[in-house]
Amino acid sequence: MAFGLKKRGPTNFERAADGSMTLVEHIRELRTRLFRASLGIVVGFAVGMILATPVFELLKAPYCDLGTTVNSDGECLMTQLGPADGFLLRLKLALWIGLIVAAPVWLYQLWAFIAPGLHRHERKYAYIFVGIAAPLFAAGSALAYFVVSKGLHFLLESGVTGLTTQLEVTRYISFVTNLILIFGVAFEFPLLILMLNFVGIASAKRLLSWWRIAIFVFFAFSAIVTPTPDPFGMTALAVCLTGMYFIAVGVAFLNDRRRAKRDNEYEGLSDDEASPLAAFDPVDEPEPLEPVAPIPAPEAIEYRRYDEST
Repeated sequence: MAFGLKKRGPTNFERAADGSMTLVEHIRELRTRLFRASLGIVVGFAVGMILATPVFELLKAPYCDLGTTVNSDGECLMTQLGPADGFLLRLKLALWIGLIVAAPVWLYQLWAFIAPGLHRHERKYAYIFVGIAAPLFAAGSALAYFVVSKGLHFLLESGVTGLTTQLEVTRYISFVTNLILIFGVAFEFPLLILMLNFVGIASAKRLLSWWRIAIFVFFAFSAIVTPTPDPFGMTALAVCLTGMYFIAVGVAFLNDRRRAKRDNEYEGLSDDEASPLAAFDPVDEPEPLEPVAPIPAPEAIEYRRYDEST
């Protein structure tokens, strides 16, 4: 018994890549991608509502470790000004957690919509950059969490009031999350350096010649974006950015060496000169062709004239 196999047509990715998809179909695909990404964020938000309390305790730990506002029962005290502040803070934390949990979903939907417009080598570089971006952002977030504890100690101990400080909960959580976001985004700067080198805009030697300007920019940037006036956070961010800058320049040197090795294979050849073949197989002599009889002349076609009556 024979079974007929239905021939599958090109996928939406292939049709979008070769340009055969119409504008209306692109809009429909964008609508589908947005719906799937939104559905993933909603599911992540539900997970965030469950994890909001342990995440809040984790963010509150640097403040509680100072031991300045602990009651007799050992509970860490914070101030809530409005009756709805606690609920709104829970929603805010749940949204942040939902975006992180659903990141594989909405990032994939974004990538699936953009990737057909890229070349094969551009998609390869995008995979590499995305694979590096996530660990860098996590490293920046970890550094920010470490800086929070040191920065809070400096800020609370450097005051002139001499009073026990009890922080307002929403402003404290906003302070911590903003610091994590700033440090995480700042740690993506080496990717920009590598991108300039990989696309051929700046060589590794030129990037290395800018090291004095880069260090100055790092310290100025850290002093501006760091929300705490303590020198610890600014110095930690600037030193980490400087170290990652030199690591990125080292990777750029390796990329330039690989590119130069590839270009040296064709060095010395003009534009209209073919490259030499490393090896070739000998070609046998062709067999003689049999003579072909001439084609007879076509017969004459008889034309008849017709008058208007016929």
